[in-house]
This record gives sequence, C-alpha cells and structure tokens, in this order.
Amino acid sequence: MKKVLYIFSFSLIFACTTASVKEKKLKTAFSLIEEAILIEAKSIMESSYYCTLITQDKNGQSKARVVEPFSPEKEYTVWMATNPNSRKVTELKNNSKTTLHYFDKSKLAYVSLMGDAYLVDDSILKTQKWKEGWEKFYPKRDNDYLLIKFVPHTLELISPSKKYLGDKITWKPHQVILRK
Repeated sequence: MKKVLYIFSFSLIFACTTASVKEKKLKTAFSLIEEAILIEAKSIMESSYYCTLITQDKNGQSKARVVEPFSPEKEYTVWMATNPNSRKVTELKNNSKTTLHYFDKSKLAYVSLMGDAYLVDDSILKTQKWKEGWEKFYPKRDNDYLLIKFVPHTLELISPSKKYLGDKITWKPHQVILRK
C-alpha cells in the first residue's frame, strides 16, 4: 500500500511539475509582424542601458526601481543583480509577478515585459554574470550579491520610428505573447 501511495504521489507531483513547465514554455512560432516587433524590442532593450523593475509590495502597491540589466537572452530572459537585503528581494519572494520597462529617449520608444522574476544565488552564475565596477556595490561578493532572473510571458512595444504606434483609440501597444 505504501509503495502504491508513493508511486501515486510521485506521479501527481511529476504531472503538476510538467504542466507548469509547459505553461511557461516559449512559443516556437511567431508571425512575421511578431518577429519584426521582437527585433525592434530587442534593439530598444539593448540600447537602453537601464530599465525599470516594477514589483508589488505586501499591500499590492507597485514599487519601481531603476536597474542595470544584462542584455536580453534569446528567449528575452533578462538577468540583473541586487543586494539580498533589498526590499525588492522580499517583494519577489512574496510575489514573482513583475514588469520590466525600457525607454529609449532618442526614439521615444518603449518596451514593457510582463512576467515572473526569480532569485538566483548560484555561485557559478554569479561569477559568470559579475560586472567590473560592482565591487563598490557588492564589496563581499558572496554575501552582498544576488541575481534576479526575469522570465517574460508578454512583451509590449511602442516605436514611432518603426510605425509601431499602438491602437489609435485605446493607445494599447503592440503585444507579443512569448509564453503561455
């Protein structure tokens, strides 16, 4: 009986884990317009040295901070660093739903990414992601430095120079669903 219960429990846990992984998997095919939007979005993200990380506090109040992200990865995953004692760490532990917002002043263009942010305290990744000059912010690298991995599920874009103006009535930006 214990063996059957163990197998059933393991199967249930495996099924739930597999389902949640499938829900967050990157779309494999994008339309031509979505591909063009993604190319323009990556250009804006790479030209914007800083972006704004928006989290929610325990009362549901949005909190915005300027952060120095790494360039977006192929799947638009974005890494950034923080102090493990910062308010954003506490907020992300309570609610992973997060927004990253990039603004390119020269183009009057922006990209907003909505998704989930995860705290990563892996020494190998922290070494790989380390930037020269961070010593002043993280003097004790092992203890003062934590990574945030942001995984977007939705991307929104406005870029007048590329004729991505959004909806004329509602001002809704162009949107690409990255993960479901």
